[in-house]
Parts: sequence; structure tokens; C-alpha cells
Amino acid sequence: MDSMQFLSWACIVFTVGMFSTGLTDLKRMRVSKSAEDIQFLPFLTTCLNNLGWLYYGILKMDQTIVLVNVIGALLQILYIVMYLYYTKQKRLVMSQTLAAGAVLTCGWFYFTKFLPEGDTRLSQLGLACSVVTVSMYLSPLTDLVQIVRTGDVKCLSFPLTVATFFTSTSWVLYGLQLNDYYIMVPNSPGIFTSLIRLYLFWIFAPVNQRSPAYKPMQI
Repeated sequence: MDSMQFLSWACIVFTVGMFSTGLTDLKRMRVSKSAEDIQFLPFLTTCLNNLGWLYYGILKMDQTIVLVNVIGALLQILYIVMYLYYTKQKRLVMSQTLAAGAVLTCGWFYFTKFLPEGDTRLSQLGLACSVVTVSMYLSPLTDLVQIVRTGDVKCLSFPLTVATFFTSTSWVLYGLQLNDYYIMVPNSPGIFTSLIRLYLFWIFAPVNQRSPAYKPMQI
């Protein structure tokens, strides 16, 4: 197995593992018969991100990107359906889902109808996906500031932090091998934020802390 195959499998295993942490929330919903205290928008935004990268992988003809994001999108759709089933705020959830669907439709229409096939379409899609991925990696920074102030890391998941670190590192190295900055650059903040989280766990977390709920992100 050469280095490219190894990185490909590392990306698949670590990323699918990261997406699968949402099964924790799924189990909580099934046991409690409620979606209370579980955030819906991370599932929705991660699904949109998966579908964007899936289209990028198809255009780039990269089987690793396609496989990872097919699995990721299917998992997020499962979480969304189960959340919709258990939530009491069905109207709000449906409106958010329809709005996301409208955004997805407009994006698909723009990239397929207004941009020529080839490098231009691939580059603009890669840029759009990169911006979304970076924003998802950086969005928890406000939580980290609050943790530093309070010394309470209950809102963080240690397994998800470790999974995010290895996932981001794998994709950065994979993008480096492909010389693809649209893969390499947006995953770099994931390494940075994961290291900050690990440091906060080392400083503040008690030995017997339980891992809280899922907060998805990714490529």
C-alpha cells in the first residue's frame, strides 16, 4: 500500500468515524423519545457541506471524496429525519430544512447553468465548499472563549475532538499529495481548533468527565 492509498483510507475511516458520533444523539432521541437539548442546525449544515463536497468529488473524479461524502450525507439525512420525528418544533425544523433545500437548489442551478464545465466550475465550487468548511471549523471559537472564562468543558466532546483532529490532519495531507489547496486549506483550521480543545481538556476536564453530545463539522 503506497502513501496515497494509506491517506485515502485514513480519510475514509476518520471522517466516517467523526460523522458517526451523531449516533450518540440518535440514541438519546430514541431513548428519551424527544429531541430536546439536541441542536438541529449542525445536522443540516453538515448535510449541505457533504453534498457540496460530493459534487466536488464527482467533478474531480475522486473516489475518496465521493465515498466519504455519500456516507456523510446519508448519515446526516438519517439524523435529520429522526430529529423531525421526535422534535416538538416540527414547523420550525421543516422551514429550516426547506430553506436549506432552496439554497442547495440555487447553488446547483448556478454551478450547472451559469458556469462552464471544467476548471472554472471546479475552482468556484471548491472555493465555495472551502468557505463553508472553514466557517464550520471556526464557529465553535465563541464556545472556546466561554470555556476559558468558566473553566467548564461540559459542552465539548473529547471523542469528537480527537476524531476531528485526525480527520483534519488526514485531509490536509491528502490535499497536499494531490496539490489541491481547496482540500488542504479549509481543513487546516480543524487541526488548530482541535489542538485548542485538547489543551482545554488537559487544563479543565476532570478525570471522570463524560463525553457530551455531538457537534458535527467537516469535510
